Amino acid sequence: MRAGGLAPEGAGQAGGVFIRGLTADSRAVAANSLFVALPGSRSDGRAFIADAVARGAAAVLAPEGTPWPEGVPARPLVTSPDPRRSLSLMAAAMAGAQPATVVAVTGTNGKTSTVDFLRQLWALAGRKAASLGTLGLIAPGFPGGASLTTPDPVALHGQLAALARAGFGHAAIEASSHGIEQRRLDGVRLAAAGFTNLTRDHLDYHGDMAAYRAAKLRLFGTVLEAGGTAVANADMDAETLAALEGLAARRGFALLTVGEAGESIRLTAQRPLPDGQALEFTAFGARHALHLPLPGRFQADNALLALALAVVSGMEPGWAAALLPRLAGVRGRMELAAKLPNGAAVYVDYAHTPDALERLLGSLRPHVGRGARLHVVFGAGG
Repeated sequence: MRAGGLAPEGAGQAGGVFIRGLTADSRAVAANSLFVALPGSRSDGRAFIADAVARGAAAVLAPEGTPWPEGVPARPLVTSPDPRRSLSLMAAAMAGAQPATVVAVTGTNGKTSTVDFLRQLWALAGRKAASLGTLGLIAPGFPGGASLTTPDPVALHGQLAALARAGFGHAAIEASSHGIEQRRLDGVRLAAAGFTNLTRDHLDYHGDMAAYRAAKLRLFGTVLEAGGTAVANADMDAETLAALEGLAARRGFALLTVGEAGESIRLTAQRPLPDGQALEFTAFGARHALHLPLPGRFQADNALLALALAVVSGMEPGWAAALLPRLAGVRGRMELAAKLPNGAAVYVDYAHTPDALERLLGSLRPHVGRGARLHVVFGAGG
């Protein structure tokens, strides 16, 4: 593909150059590649332009104001005020097709489970569906792939194109704050996006809660298409929910809420059971009472968010709700690992933030019999 077809407005002198691949890793450059020299927190990709050219780069994309390195054979230089976004849009253009329905889910906790539950609901309804995120790529007939919450844009768009070619019409993606801020999802045509919650996490990267919130909200303020739909947990913090409502009003996308205070789906009762929990809720005007075969109050939140996303992506509400009792647990998320001879259950969970651990233990406590004890083994970094 000609560089002008990847970035028609910014290709400049590189417009006529034939490009066979894109990469931001100079070690992965092959003949006729476009090397994207991105500044990063650990290293600056502009320092590797010479290496990329030596390996066969046909052109280079870099931030505005980047000078061509002295002594390096000349190649067309494309500059951009936002090279990460340019890379993602180029990757989308080069990859081509995407599944017809792509949904992204962000939030501090619950992304993995919500995305997996959504994939399960689609599959149970007969849709050919996939999910991408922390658990890798989950799609019948595909290898698992790397476990990265939000893959780099070249890999992400390549996976979406491969899924589309294989006949997958539905894909659910985890959207991390890092991935959103680094523009990895730009160019993904989102039909809908979900927001689970927002609590303290990744402040070493974002600096403070305001920046962390802004990164999450970019999914709705920039990536979600104007005609799409956002679904949020109504029980999240008021500041984030208000900001999301403001974005919906300004950009004109629909905003649905779920949870105890939800308008589209309202949880009215939840009762722990030895093998899961009993739920009562109203969904899009209809009342439901059913068994969710998963322990933990937060699992109800994730399942109801997935239910709403299934509905806004085309499933009939009553049909989708009737499938909730058939959901299976997610690997590493309140996963039943063993049953001891004395009847005690052993669960494994990914919880690694104060809020997630508190919610996990609080959700398990009601499932512990009277007089029994709840033990926890927790650590970080091994």
